[in-house]
Amino acid sequence: MIRLLPDLLINQIAAGEVIDRPAAALKELLENSLDAGATEISVQLDGGGIKLLRVRDNGKGIAKDELPLALMRHATSKIDSLEALQQVNSMGFRGEALASMAAVAQLTLTSRTANDEHGWEVTSIDGHLSAPLPARHGVGTSIELRELYFNTPARRKFLKSEATEFGYCEEAFKRIALSRPEVQFSLQHNGRTVWQLPADPTHLQRIAAILGAEFGSMAVGVSHSAANLLLHGLAALPAYSRSRNDAQYFFVNGRFVRDKIASHALRQAYQDILHHQRHAAFVLFLELPPEAVDVNVHPAKSEVRFREGQAVHQFIFHTLNKALATPETDTPQPERAPVFQPPVQQTMALGAAERQATYQVWEMAKQALRDETSSYSAAVRPDASTLLSTEGVTEGQFLHDSVGRDLSRRDATGNAQPDLRDALDGEHDIPPLGFALAQLAGVYILAQNAHGLVVVDMHAAHERVVYEQLKTSMDHQQLATQPLLIPVTFHADSIEVATVEAHQDALHTLGFEIAPLSPHTLAIRAMPVLLKPSQAEAAARDVLNELRQFGASRVMTERRNALLATLACHGAVRANRQLTVSEMNALLRDMEHTERAEQCNHGRPTWRQISMAELDKLFMRGQ
Repeated sequence: MIRLLPDLLINQIAAGEVIDRPAAALKELLENSLDAGATEISVQLDGGGIKLLRVRDNGKGIAKDELPLALMRHATSKIDSLEALQQVNSMGFRGEALASMAAVAQLTLTSRTANDEHGWEVTSIDGHLSAPLPARHGVGTSIELRELYFNTPARRKFLKSEATEFGYCEEAFKRIALSRPEVQFSLQHNGRTVWQLPADPTHLQRIAAILGAEFGSMAVGVSHSAANLLLHGLAALPAYSRSRNDAQYFFVNGRFVRDKIASHALRQAYQDILHHQRHAAFVLFLELPPEAVDVNVHPAKSEVRFREGQAVHQFIFHTLNKALATPETDTPQPERAPVFQPPVQQTMALGAAERQATYQVWEMAKQALRDETSSYSAAVRPDASTLLSTEGVTEGQFLHDSVGRDLSRRDATGNAQPDLRDALDGEHDIPPLGFALAQLAGVYILAQNAHGLVVVDMHAAHERVVYEQLKTSMDHQQLATQPLLIPVTFHADSIEVATVEAHQDALHTLGFEIAPLSPHTLAIRAMPVLLKPSQAEAAARDVLNELRQFGASRVMTERRNALLATLACHGAVRANRQLTVSEMNALLRDMEHTERAEQCNHGRPTWRQISMAELDKLFMRGQ
């Protein structure tokens, strides 16, 4: 037998989807306040919002005659036609939230418009609505919910503890507060003020207040527009990555959403620099014409659908990827910095062996500079482009051969030694990563800059440099190769031999020249110049494995960066490799001009700064 459901039951059913917990009710009420033009909004909660949820604003208010209508299902002032639905500018528009709340809670609605002498109040308990009564109230609206789901105890059992429900409410509050920094917000729980957020004409203070000063200091600004799209906000560098995705706020036309297209684009932008199992942090705002996005996808309005999803995806990815790729030299430096003093010769005891070890790094660097200057005067020094064209390498290339050639000649045409000369003459600022002091345990480079000590993981740093150079070369289809005087041969199975024969074009594009010598032997006759011949076999096997598993098409498109990261790992300088001072300085200079140099290809940090204040504290100086 088919029955027509009563209105109260219909609203209670809808409440299970629209108002599934106090946080959902709070979100809907805050959005209504924003739609009413409020500039001050206060929230009071008791028992995590289960016992009491009150929202008061100074918006335009609701007229006396419209108060009962506001609590009816599908009654709204936001839209009145299909055309208006397709160009929604308001946060709410469905007309379901207040009716659903009135069906599952004891609701009191009090409001006053600018034309009223006093406010008016209506109450709704178990579906029974009272007549409007005079009430004392300023211009604006107050909505009070008590005992959420008091008349549906089975549903109330699904609610969590008061602390958990308050956590969800606080998160909903923070999302709304981030979306409208020009509005003043306050939040109280059980009589205690939790948040007091003054109005801020920009997003910076509001973001710093909610996500913390550390996020602000570790974030880069994002701002770019193209066609009808605008993306702006802050995105944290990978060093601020978190174990959970609890610091990801993405807004579309001021509405917090979780969209698959946007989420995928954001993950792609971080994929080269974020460590495994870590999550990025960002507060980003995407603005586009209302007709270009459909917000009528889900009753909670947390999902959207873009008209041009692919274009939005590419725009978000490229904008954020560019913002995160800022080299170290483009990062603003503090206006005032400690005086840079060159290291001096030191002697230290080495434990029980009582051996003396001395290093004269600064004297060595100055002597290298004198030798360089005497050999290559400015008048006769060859142009860098000439050297590159004759050697067939890129300007940032170094440490790629197996004999460890000295980079002083490269420094004369590059960045390391000119920076050193400037520092010695006192004419220019110290570069961001400073100058090398020594090598520690064959793994770390110790350098001194204007702020103190810099510790660099040389393999991770060089890996990032080589990786970015490989990507740039591939983008320009100019991956330089080096022929091997003695081909590297290795044993291969029949599948690897067949892969070589089938994918010669792909191998040439990747800088390899590999040919079969026998049914089970392959010879590498040429390889990318950025890789070391000692790693030729391992790199070639990795390339062949990728081609065999995924085919040339996927390897050259979606798998390209993963393969280049593997090759960069093979080409990077290894632990226990002894570097000269010139080589260490060359690495520091290349890091400063390399995108995403703060992290290696796997998301691990490449360097850390230890300030003089931290060192003084460690040794209790000045205490």
